[in-house]
Amino acid sequence: MTTGPEIAQSPHRGEFPVHWPVQTRWADNDIFGHLNNAVYYALFDTAINAWIGTTTGTDPLSAGWLAVVAESGCRYLTELKFPDPLTVGLAVARLGRSSVTYRLGVFRTPEGRIDDVDRPVAAVGHWVHVYVDRAHRRPIPIPEHIRALLETAQR
Repeated sequence: MTTGPEIAQSPHRGEFPVHWPVQTRWADNDIFGHLNNAVYYALFDTAINAWIGTTTGTDPLSAGWLAVVAESGCRYLTELKFPDPLTVGLAVARLGRSSVTYRLGVFRTPEGRIDDVDRPVAAVGHWVHVYVDRAHRRPIPIPEHIRALLETAQR
């Protein structure tokens, strides 16, 4: 059973309009010697929120809204481990009134080469944010400055 957006078996980094570098840590490896499954979700969360926050100047602690995770998923295609330098690729797969669905990919970036668009993705996932009013937790329209940014990453 597949949930979320359709996930290609072997996407490449060129399919993602945004590339956000992320750093692995020693503690990210599990007993099997590769990144623990939960780490991928932290990388997704970090890349999405860092991209939005740094690009728009939004302070998530003082905004009158929250982007809450309604759904997430990940398919693991090949192992990654510390100290692999990584990049998270982001694409907006669906942009609704109050929600956005991201398509995400994690890939190695040897020697910091983020321009290698043919590099295969090691993990691919999806992430759904629903924008809600901070006080009442009810869905609201995506703030216009965030929507404008999200539109630049649509695929």
